[in-house]
Amino acid sequence: MSSVLERFLRYVQIDTQSDPHSTSFPSTAKQRDLSQLLVIELQEMGVTDAHLDEHGYVYATLPATSTKPGVPVICYCSHVDTSPDVSGANVMPLVHQNWDGRDIVLPDDPTQVLRRGEHPDLEAQIGNDIVTASGTTLLGADNKAGVAEIMAAAEYLMQHPEVKRGTVKILFTPDEEVGRGTEKVNLEKLGADFGYTVDGETVGTLEDATFSADGVTLTIHGVSTHPGFAKGKMENALKLAADILAELPKNGLSPETTDGMQGFIHPVHITGGQDTATVEFIVRDFTELGLYEKEKFLRNIVNEVGARYPHSRVEMDVVPQYRNMKVVLDQHPQVVNNALEAMHRVGLTPVRRSIRGGTDGSRLSFMGLPCPNIFAGEHAFHSRLEWVSVQDMEKAVEVLIALSQVWEEQAGH
Repeated sequence: MSSVLERFLRYVQIDTQSDPHSTSFPSTAKQRDLSQLLVIELQEMGVTDAHLDEHGYVYATLPATSTKPGVPVICYCSHVDTSPDVSGANVMPLVHQNWDGRDIVLPDDPTQVLRRGEHPDLEAQIGNDIVTASGTTLLGADNKAGVAEIMAAAEYLMQHPEVKRGTVKILFTPDEEVGRGTEKVNLEKLGADFGYTVDGETVGTLEDATFSADGVTLTIHGVSTHPGFAKGKMENALKLAADILAELPKNGLSPETTDGMQGFIHPVHITGGQDTATVEFIVRDFTELGLYEKEKFLRNIVNEVGARYPHSRVEMDVVPQYRNMKVVLDQHPQVVNNALEAMHRVGLTPVRRSIRGGTDGSRLSFMGLPCPNIFAGEHAFHSRLEWVSVQDMEKAVEVLIALSQVWEEQAGH
């Protein structure tokens, strides 16, 4: 049986970076390289229906070993792609065995240093085995740790039919990092009643709430003319955009000034020229009311600044992205409770918390598959300092195995 570490080291060396600017699906063909390997490995375990569909999704079924009627079908889900923020090509994973607490200097770029004081979760890892990249790429623990954990759990369950459980479905998605992870998933084909993404951070955490999220685009139509004859005529779209951004609060409502349950308005991209400019924002809050209030706040800024440019026009387009999955999960408390019980059984003290972000589970929940997020052990994701603990990955595997048993035991209660 392959260990979760062996699988993880194998998977991270396959470049699966997604591309937010691509119009194809999946956004990069190379994501299929890992997905095809996963299908082969699942089939070798005896998962006969494992396959890769035309959209880049991996579907697989672990048949039930229990004859008890009415056991819900659960699904374990992770994404194969890695963030566009940092290169995922030529990843060289390093295992720092029996870590002694000293700074970890990444050899291919010594300016990249993993320090306990800057990464509080490292405090609990002394004596454990830490996996990092070599300094020039991300590691890919987000979310290949989750992929490896699901695969290791699947292999164990297939080799141990004495472990009584219902049917377990496996779903590996592409393009989660660019917000398209569930765009073409077929839930009818998947056939699960409840699901779990394995894409969380600290060992023992279960995330059952996310931001609600919208994207906002401002399209600014200024007045362009020859700069030599522009007095009293030109209204520069770039300056109008800059004035709007300058009106955003300096000490609040931004990612760099908020935490906990606070939301924000975050400009992420600006482009254009003096005639036309575009500013893109993401808006986040844990409640829809908070989301709408922030969008109203931004609209008021647009109107006030726009009044200084009487011949210009600003269009504000709001596109819903995802909503807080807690709204759905609160209607199915057993989904969270069973995960907490599984964590207790493997010796963890579980912690429920909210994600200052979203997961595939956010959308899956509203599509009809209630789906909280279980820890995978990944840390400092989307950066060259990304790391994961081998022991945390092993514990995640234990949780997934125990969770399948909890659902079987609870059936009919």
